[in-house]
Amino acid sequence: MESEFIAGELRDQMDSFGPVNLRFDGDVAWITIDNPPVNATSTAVRAGLMQAVERAQSARVAVITCAGKTFVAGGDMAEFDRPPEEPHLPDVYQAIEDSETPFVAAMHGNVLGGGFELAMACAWRVALAGTRFGLPEVNVGLIPGAGGSQRLPRLVGFEAAVDIACRGKMIGAADLAALGGLDRVIEGDLAAGVAEFIAALPARPEALSRRKSPEIDTDFVEAARADLERRAKGAQAPLHNLRALQWSALPFAEGQPRERALHLELRQSAESKALRHAFFAERAVARPKAVDGAAPREVSHVAVVGGGLMGAGIAAACLLAGIKVTMLEASEAAAADGRGRVDKILDGALARGKISQATRDGYGAVFTATSDYYATRGCDLAIEAVFEDLEAKRSVFARLAAVLPKDAILATNTSYLDPVRIFEGIATPARCIGLHFFSPAHVMRLLEIVRTPATSAQTLATGFALARRLRKVGVLSGICDGFIGNRMLAAYRRQADFMLADGALPHQVDAAMRAFGMPMGPYELQDLTGLQIAWANRKRQAATRDPAERYVAIADRLCEMERFGQRSGKGWYRYEDGSRKPIRDPEVEAMIIDYSRENGIRRQAFSESEITDRLFAVLVNEGALIVEQGIAENDAAVDMVQIHGYGFPRWRGGPMHHSEQRGWDIIAPAMKSVILQSANTWTLSKRLT
Repeated sequence: MESEFIAGELRDQMDSFGPVNLRFDGDVAWITIDNPPVNATSTAVRAGLMQAVERAQSARVAVITCAGKTFVAGGDMAEFDRPPEEPHLPDVYQAIEDSETPFVAAMHGNVLGGGFELAMACAWRVALAGTRFGLPEVNVGLIPGAGGSQRLPRLVGFEAAVDIACRGKMIGAADLAALGGLDRVIEGDLAAGVAEFIAALPARPEALSRRKSPEIDTDFVEAARADLERRAKGAQAPLHNLRALQWSALPFAEGQPRERALHLELRQSAESKALRHAFFAERAVARPKAVDGAAPREVSHVAVVGGGLMGAGIAAACLLAGIKVTMLEASEAAAADGRGRVDKILDGALARGKISQATRDGYGAVFTATSDYYATRGCDLAIEAVFEDLEAKRSVFARLAAVLPKDAILATNTSYLDPVRIFEGIATPARCIGLHFFSPAHVMRLLEIVRTPATSAQTLATGFALARRLRKVGVLSGICDGFIGNRMLAAYRRQADFMLADGALPHQVDAAMRAFGMPMGPYELQDLTGLQIAWANRKRQAATRDPAERYVAIADRLCEMERFGQRSGKGWYRYEDGSRKPIRDPEVEAMIIDYSRENGIRRQAFSESEITDRLFAVLVNEGALIVEQGIAENDAAVDMVQIHGYGFPRWRGGPMHHSEQRGWDIIAPAMKSVILQSANTWTLSKRLT
């Protein structure tokens, strides 16, 4: 982008202030921020900007633009754990707003956080069509810190500001212009559009900090507060942002210092540290050491074997990412059913505005559903998504290997089975991998990428590249029963069942975990996803289960009663008239109490905190064992699996981060109570000894 504004001999007239460059073109000062990859407002950028602002005072107008693919897309979070360093961002932006030389923000890409605050400090704002704007500080447990919560309501009104600051909504250039937030949306070339705009500048508008405070409807505020509390599930940042926006009713000189003080205070909060941990962990797990130096293969055509809910979700996710898909089913009738499921997902994306009608129509040319394996002959990658049966999966790969190119990647979506056994007999096992999607596969962001002893680095790299293309968080896993996520889920569910047998009821366990911040408790979740797969897995494990280990068969009895969850109208709860609202069922609760009596268990009362502490202790103990055994590369991998696959509250940073912050010595007593109540059942992580 910088090169568009710097031509020939004008390069020789450039002043450089670290990552900020200044050049004069007649009476116009062009200031370019060049701090890749996202032009974050680091200390060096702030210092450079302040120097450039002072140097630009002789110009008729100054234009701030950015090199690279984006305008300023936020602050440098790597600096947030350090004491603030001068110049402080609010001071830099106030200098821009108070400058005798008026400033124009010329924007492209993403204008986020400190970038949007920078734009609001300028006299005028112009942006390339398609530019997106936001104040995403709420997503890392913060409020804006350089006047964003005070200027934004004055720019676009209080209600729109709540959406942007409290809910983290991104807004496009056209919509921002409609709210009065942009002076021009530029089609085509940004440099030409800016030159045209500054050639005939309109009258300089009143600075946002000096504009009248917005009207704030108290009824709207209370309704917004209730909605934010409901959606936040314990997170406080949305409510902090709402409070900060209300300070915009004060004079700017009073509201802005309050904003800054709260922003700096929140940097040290457990919530912000947890959310920043999650932000950096997502990026770290996407590039595990196992793929260092490996180049991924190009994937343009994928075969998906299985047209059920999982297979349809995988197929739709690939199509939405621009990948050609051939779906295989056992018969043409089953293939037609699978196509119908994919069509329903794509039609839903169209209805929600995620894709255009032209894009929806175009899928007909790149999506095939058939029972003919020869239709996959040109595929780069095949993903098996049939039911959890070893022989069925082996049969699928034997047929695929006979028709696919010899170097095509073969991936199993198994949830529990050993991929090594699934791929036995396949030539070139280096191309074999586990790609464990989570249902619904077109929605859930987690993709466990399972490495076998033979999987090559290139195959792994291809799996991670596919995850990025599908906009998923890929996490590397070794092989064990259930991999990372389902192994932890099995331990979590096992302890929940132990507490049922010992005295709790499903609604009490679920309520405790919702209060902790989970979107739903373990029994509500089982009813949502269905109980059959876990039941089949328990039956598979029965032959090798240690007879000395505690085993509670309450869930098995439930399945024997043909209570399989929401889709059957009853599971741990009852569901009436197609509703998803769980209703306590006396039949289930009586069955649980009968089980305790039959097994000589004296039922006890569990407090909400006891339920939460025990379930959390079991979860983190299993996560720690998974890291110790090398199944997961590190704690961050476990945290990302739990956040993106199982709804662990992001604002707690994941179970491993939360344990680190609380202290393992605080968690250890709860785990030891679990072990005392269920002897010969648990292996204790060395972190909890």
